Amino acid sequence: MKFTKWQGCGNDFVLIDCREQEPEDYAALSQKVCDRHYGIGADGILVVLPSAKADFRMRIFNTDGSEAEMCGNGIRCFARYLYDYKLTSKTEFTVETGAGILVPKIILDGGKVTGVQVDMGEPHLLGEEIPVVGFDGRRVIAEPITVEGKTYAMTAVSMGNPHCVVFVDDAENFPIEELGTQFEHHEFFPRKTNTEFVEVKDRSHVRMRVWERGAAITLACGTGSCATVVAGVLNDKIDRKAEVQLDGGKLIVEWAANNHVFMTGPAELVFTGEWNG
Repeated sequence: MKFTKWQGCGNDFVLIDCREQEPEDYAALSQKVCDRHYGIGADGILVVLPSAKADFRMRIFNTDGSEAEMCGNGIRCFARYLYDYKLTSKTEFTVETGAGILVPKIILDGGKVTGVQVDMGEPHLLGEEIPVVGFDGRRVIAEPITVEGKTYAMTAVSMGNPHCVVFVDDAENFPIEELGTQFEHHEFFPRKTNTEFVEVKDRSHVRMRVWERGAAITLACGTGSCATVVAGVLNDKIDRKAEVQLDGGKLIVEWAANNHVFMTGPAELVFTGEWNG
């Protein structure tokens, strides 16, 4: 099985073109491939498939074998693969995902790819849309959540996948290793949740660390960065366009006047190979 390895802000993926033949078990394949000691090593696998609704279809599987609806860093890598490997000549095209049809745009400077911008669509803010138990019909903004005996203020956002954003004084030293899994599996979240721990530097800069559902700590999360900016605006902590500093790099996120969230950042090929596992 031929593959390419990609990273976006350190969030890394193994990408497989399965348009002609699909594996029998994506979950088992993802667990083997993503193992950093016995496999290729990645935060997840990206699968290229045909689509009856869009130009292409993308599926994402986490390191634990679970399938994610969307992945912001992943779709940028997916888009660059399609363009670099000439599966499309378009610089703007549609991709069917578990979160709906999204539109990546290849950014060129002098004919060279410098990044990818993605129209991530509109954020979902009602409790039942995310979902968050007990918040049907209303937004979840700065609501109390108790983890390991301490109460935090959470703002919940769905970018096609669930996010719990918690603003903290010091993102670098927040005990994400100990508490991340407690947030992910909290009773508020029937489908579990990604959790962003965010320190506001000023109204156009934030520092974010993330615990991803099904993948634990990662160097970056694109949908989480989008959720962070939306949550920051809802709490009047930041402006509608901001730079999100992640462990693995930076993303620019804008919650535009048309209610769509636009994410811009890098997507880089790491290496290619053939999997014999």
